[in-house]
Amino acid sequence: MENKKTIISDVEGYVLRAAKSAFEVKREFSQATTAMKNSALRLMAASIGDRKNQILDANKTDLAHAENIDPALLERLELTEKRVCEMMNGILSVVELADPVGSISRLERRPSGIEVGRMRVPLGMIGVIYEARPAVTADVSALAIKSGNVALLKGGSEAQFSNQVIAGCVQEGLSASGLPVSGIISLDTTDRRAVGTMLKLKEYIDVIVPRGGKGLCQRVATEATMPSIQHLDGVCHVFLEDSAEIDKAIAIATNAKTQRYGTCNTMETLLATPAAASRIFPKLLEEFVLRGVELRGCSHTREFSDAVIEATEEDWYTEYLAPILSVRIVGNIDEAMAHITKYGSGHSEAIVTESISLARTFLNEVDSSSVIVNASTRFADGFEYGLGAEMGISTSKFHARGPVGLEGLTSEKWVVIGSGQIRE
Repeated sequence: MENKKTIISDVEGYVLRAAKSAFEVKREFSQATTAMKNSALRLMAASIGDRKNQILDANKTDLAHAENIDPALLERLELTEKRVCEMMNGILSVVELADPVGSISRLERRPSGIEVGRMRVPLGMIGVIYEARPAVTADVSALAIKSGNVALLKGGSEAQFSNQVIAGCVQEGLSASGLPVSGIISLDTTDRRAVGTMLKLKEYIDVIVPRGGKGLCQRVATEATMPSIQHLDGVCHVFLEDSAEIDKAIAIATNAKTQRYGTCNTMETLLATPAAASRIFPKLLEEFVLRGVELRGCSHTREFSDAVIEATEEDWYTEYLAPILSVRIVGNIDEAMAHITKYGSGHSEAIVTESISLARTFLNEVDSSSVIVNASTRFADGFEYGLGAEMGISTSKFHARGPVGLEGLTSEKWVVIGSGQIRE
């Protein structure tokens, strides 16, 4: 199959027509049975497996067209056989999750005799705007289908060919299962005006989810006429407390930073007490240098290695998405938490400690969407949390916080069951 760029002259009209098409089948999606939705997901995963080579070929075309692209973005853009298999497994993991739609919780009988509870219902239409990562097309489609939502997707121009093929697999799954194919629409245009149009369509789109760089997220925060689920930065911290075991600390810190540089749950700042630093830094900093990580540290950190350059105030705020790490020695857990509060983005923070009381203090007082004890920040992920795929990670304190899975794509409505009661 030849990959072709799609040129659309009336972009605003194209986006509006797509939104209307999805909107028209919103009720059908919301009322679909669990069996129908799971069937669509299985067929979608099977189609991705059948068209694996086509997806990889399309991705090679995208990579060939990627010029002057940020290395972190390029790493997210690339698909491998392993990543395609992970894409399929992510969809199938959503099949195994309980369907939240229609479930009633906290049903209570009131003194009047009425029963009052809360029912999970789909949000309606989800708009998703994302950059580079083509697997998002499959992930968000699977979550939208299982949660009973229709969706309008706008992938980045750098992944257009990959997205075309994956979106075709989604359409095949919907069609074969009997669900309307217009329920999940991937906009096939690279025109940037499509994003601006989506952000105005509050009469159709119930919530918008940006997945990309800070520029995209800030634009959505400024221009969107509907609520959004998003995070601006992933300035994640790992704190090594006095009692941290050397081998455990080194394993967690190196994994948190070097497993993947371009993800929002990658550690960007390492904190340690003087006692922990004196035991762990000689070996740990050397390990980072061997792995090609540039170290930017405070004056006390620089005493441990000549490879550490002086950190600036801006470094503590920075999400590098690159082999660069900020390192600071802090006096105690209170100073560590104060640093996280001042410079962090509310994403994910970890402590390495053998103290149960300090672990509890960290869990209770650090105000981020994920707070982790004795494990890598790289676990801050919907799949790792048992949510299947994830729609994104939210640092908002309203509606959904942290990795957003099926439940985060629903809301609750009150249901009241009576037997003829009237209010006196």
